[in-house]
Amino acid sequence: MSGKIEAYLLSKIKLDGAIHFSLLDPEEVSPHEASEISREAEKAGTTAIMVGGSTVTDSKIVDVTVKAIKSSTKLPVILFPNDVAGLSRYADAVWFMSLLNSSDPYFITGAQAAASKLIKQYTLEPLPLGYIITGSGEAAGLVGKAKPIPHEKPGLAVNYALAAQYLGMRFVYLEAGSGAKEKVPSEMINLVKNAIEIPLIVGGGIKTGGDAGQAVAAGADAVVTGTIVEETESVENKISELVQSIRKAAAKRK
Repeated sequence: MSGKIEAYLLSKIKLDGAIHFSLLDPEEVSPHEASEISREAEKAGTTAIMVGGSTVTDSKIVDVTVKAIKSSTKLPVILFPNDVAGLSRYADAVWFMSLLNSSDPYFITGAQAAASKLIKQYTLEPLPLGYIITGSGEAAGLVGKAKPIPHEKPGLAVNYALAAQYLGMRFVYLEAGSGAKEKVPSEMINLVKNAIEIPLIVGGGIKTGGDAGQAVAAGADAVVTGTIVEETESVENKISELVQSIRKAAAKRK
């Protein structure tokens, strides 16, 4: 059964055609910086704030960061955990994700089992997601012991995405990795989107409005940017650029 955060995301996708998520790594930004970035991101039109990182090991850092974000924005805060340490009772929801192309069962079902009781205790809304790492995979691929899908083999991504849908997951995420030099190719996005009936999220290597628009034109329902949001001098201007490109590309798809 879906909850209010999932309903909100689906309604925004239906209304805008495609949406933007701002991803903040609590190990890369201070709580104050996270608060300021989130405030500007909300003004610029981002749909939700994601909090997480591939190497997070201290849940206290996550707690402090989420509380800072919640103090400055009314946007939902969705956890993007690398492990149990990435959970926080102060968030609204959590991507309950399975790294489908990991070679380690822990990242497919083990971490999920370990986290499930805390998620219930914290009353976090779980958002079931099939997580698929592509290309070089960057830190996410290394930590998650993934066998990244080669960008020249998009059919393999389709297989995993369909498996996610058939397993009952309600979102699919194609990830090139934070700070990746190569983003997920349009051909891969397009083939996956045409094969599945659930929302498709794309992230990694997206640095410009053109990159974001290209992903949406290919079929992405949501675009995630992290590194570029954390490093830009004007968060509001950068996210406005991304959001406007996303919406324009989505309008052309209709």
